[in-house]
Amino acid sequence: MRVKPVRPPFFFRWFNPEYLVCDFPGQRKVIYLTFDDGPVPDATPEVLEILDKFNAKATFFLVGDNVRKNPELLEGIQNRGHATGNHTFHHLNGWHTPPGAYLEDIKRCEPFFTTRLFRPPYGRFTPSQYLLLRKQYRFILWSVLTYDFDYHINGRQCLKNALDNSRGGSIVVFHNSLKAIDKVRYALPRFLEHFSAHGYAFKSIE
Repeated sequence: MRVKPVRPPFFFRWFNPEYLVCDFPGQRKVIYLTFDDGPVPDATPEVLEILDKFNAKATFFLVGDNVRKNPELLEGIQNRGHATGNHTFHHLNGWHTPPGAYLEDIKRCEPFFTTRLFRPPYGRFTPSQYLLLRKQYRFILWSVLTYDFDYHINGRQCLKNALDNSRGGSIVVFHNSLKAIDKVRYALPRFLEHFSAHGYAFKSIE
C-alpha cells in the first residue's frame, strides 16, 4: 500500500500564518483536536462522550446542511465548550467551484451558526478563494491527518498516524462521520489516553 502523506502539503506554508494556520508551534504541551464533516446523529454524540471522559476540548468544522438537519447536535457541541468552524454548506470541493459560488455556499451557514474559523473540504481551495475569504475567515488546516475517512486504513493504522506525528501545537484531523466512526471509536480514546499520560492538554481553537 502506498504511504499516504500525513502532514500537510508544503505549499500551505507559503501563506501568511495570520490567515492560514497549520499548527501552533509555541504550544509545547497542547494538542488541538479537530473533527470534520458533522454533525451527524450516529457519530457526533459518541465523539462528544469520548472527549468528555478526558476533559478534552476540540474544534468541530461543521457542514451547514448537517447543522440544518441536526440543530440539537450543534447545541450539544457548543454546550460542552467546544469551538465550531465553517466547512461549507454542501462540503464543496474548492477546486471545482468558482470563487463567488464558493463564498455564497460558506455564507449559507451563517443563519445556523457563526464563526471566523474555516476549513476547506478536502483541503482544496484556490488562490482566488483564499484572497476572497481571508479577511472574513481564518483558514485552519492541519499538521496531522489521521486518514480515519479512508476505507483502506483500519483503526490501528489511524491511531499510529496520530501518535507518530503529533506533538505540542499540532492540529490533528479526525472526522465525526459515518464512514470514520468505527476508526475514531478505536483511535480517539487511545490517543487521548496516551497524550494525557504525558501531561498534554487538549484545547479548542479560538
